[in-house]
Amino acid sequence: MTSGARETGAGGERRGGGSPQSVTRVIRLLEALCASNEPVSLADLSRRLATPKSSLAALLRGLADEDLVIAADGAWRLGPGAFGLGSALTEARRRLHSSDLVREGMRRLCERTGETVLLAVGDHEGGMVTYVDLVESRNVVRYSVSIGDRRPFYATAGGRALLATCSPEAVKSYLKRVAPERLARTTEIDPVALAGAVEQARRDGFAQTVDQAADGVTGTASVIRDAAGGVVGALVVAAPSERAQGRLDELAGLVLDEAAAISRSLGFR
Repeated sequence: MTSGARETGAGGERRGGGSPQSVTRVIRLLEALCASNEPVSLADLSRRLATPKSSLAALLRGLADEDLVIAADGAWRLGPGAFGLGSALTEARRRLHSSDLVREGMRRLCERTGETVLLAVGDHEGGMVTYVDLVESRNVVRYSVSIGDRRPFYATAGGRALLATCSPEAVKSYLKRVAPERLARTTEIDPVALAGAVEQARRDGFAQTVDQAADGVTGTASVIRDAAGGVVGALVVAAPSERAQGRLDELAGLVLDEAAAISRSLGFR
């Protein structure tokens, strides 16, 4: 038997570590109880989680043994063990600062894409994004920017992603007061087209710009949110356009995936 093998029991489930599916179900089960103000019946949990009642009943009994859940009049609610665990997790999150979690995700994204990764925050009154952190690509030819550099919302992927979190009225107000300038040969300066680009970013969950803030630069961005749903900033991959062509969809998928992962690590659901 190799070192990576696992003994299996009835039904093919792995012993020792437990079934990965069961772990996922426990997490979803606790999330469902967290989201409810009232105790939830087994039948309702089964519908919400699309899981057989028999499977959930077994998990609930195990969680009840650890006081993570409590049976209440034929339904289930969180128990004192869950709140103790929540307090411990909150303390752990306090020790592991949010900035560390964001930077860890930025490093992962840099490794996955091979491109420079930036964190952009917005100054909505000034209509500018500021790059507050970066992980630079190891490629000889790469996008170079300095922490503290500022760019206008309308010409950057990060700016458009941040605008997409605002109300349509706020976006309209911004486009009325801004005077777009051509920062590159193909910079879009038409307000109607820019409004359309922001709306597209709102639908897609990410923004992508090609040769907008500078010639030869492609940006792809999606926002990071915290536990309260607030916008932390925009996660941006910046790449030479020549290298980015042919992998625009790939870059968009990677940025969306990592922005979601960082947001989850910050407590966003």
